[in-house]
Amino acid sequence: MDFEIREIRSPQGRKKLTKEREHYLALVQQGVSSKEACRIVGINRRTGQEWRNGRPEGRKKRPRQPARRVPAAEASSRSRYLSQEERLTIADLVREGASIRSIAVTLGRSASTISREVRRNGHPTSGDYRPYAAQARADARRPRPKPGKIGQSPELRAYIQDHLHKRWSPEQISQSLRRSFPDRPEMHVCHETIYQALYVQGRGELRRELTKALRTGRAMRKPHRLANKRQPRYSAPMVMLSERPAEADDRAVPGHWEGDLIIGKNQLSAIGTLVERTTRYVMLVHLPHDHSAVGMRDALLETIATLPAHLRRSLTWDQGSEMGRHHEFSVAADMPVYFCDPASPWQRGSNENTNGLLRQFFPKGTDLSVHTREDLAAVAAELNARPRKTLNWDTPVERLDMLLSVGD
Repeated sequence: MDFEIREIRSPQGRKKLTKEREHYLALVQQGVSSKEACRIVGINRRTGQEWRNGRPEGRKKRPRQPARRVPAAEASSRSRYLSQEERLTIADLVREGASIRSIAVTLGRSASTISREVRRNGHPTSGDYRPYAAQARADARRPRPKPGKIGQSPELRAYIQDHLHKRWSPEQISQSLRRSFPDRPEMHVCHETIYQALYVQGRGELRRELTKALRTGRAMRKPHRLANKRQPRYSAPMVMLSERPAEADDRAVPGHWEGDLIIGKNQLSAIGTLVERTTRYVMLVHLPHDHSAVGMRDALLETIATLPAHLRRSLTWDQGSEMGRHHEFSVAADMPVYFCDPASPWQRGSNENTNGLLRQFFPKGTDLSVHTREDLAAVAAELNARPRKTLNWDTPVERLDMLLSVGD
């Protein structure tokens, strides 16, 4: 049995106890007393009694039907779709005033499944849930492929075809439909629906020759991006983080740095940030004019030049455009540059944390170009003089001085 008894038995608030309920019902079905089953699972006795017997009317809490444990064989062989028998059960329980969640527990289904079933397959006017009519609606909705909206409305199709002949774009047609028929949602389609009606085979909702009226004139759609035809991020090949030496991962060997930019108001100004992975020592890169690839390369070289050779082992950066000259920097500084995967800021965790600290000094939405080189040096000195828990309450400058003395 893969069930794990809860170690924390304090009240769990609104936490769903689905596994606990299943295990409790299984124990009771095996002949274990309700009191003992509650003790084993780790729940209050009243909770177990309500699971087993339900909650009657007249209490502060809403009534709840008794839970029914769904046998494993039945659950595994059951279809993903609700059956006629389940819809009959839903109709009976709805008529009795049972809640959606109690019906879900009884059937062993998700509460969202029951809620969606009652809402979509109830009577369109009265809202009453009738099981046989609900089954018929579900069966009628299931077949694929479904007819498209354009193909089902001659008026809509004629409007779109007429405006395609006028060389309107699908997006212009879509917006015109919403303005011309504001109170008729059946006449509203998005521009992608029009493209699908033109290009997807088997629909036949719009004449294929109308593609010539589009501005591209293509008879087939051209994907914006293919995996084998993507343009490289930079002119020089990137070396990814997976190829960085293993010594950088455990932070045992100093000299591996993480870098990034903090951006100012309207993306017009920036400050470069460098963090050494072992000591958490911070260096700020002054970018007074711009943060273009050339400006970033020169500013980084000027900043890194102050370090001894044994503290210039590698630099890890994200795939920002400011590193477009990374290969030139790497050759000039004799320092390889490794790039993180897209949308993976945790691969530069120390740098991301430091950028958050720097926002106390350089708030978002401010002009960062007003800060001088001396201002940046003062901020870096203040951060490097703070004791850090991860360094056993040493400061980054103390750790760096130790490394510099060893290097000498």
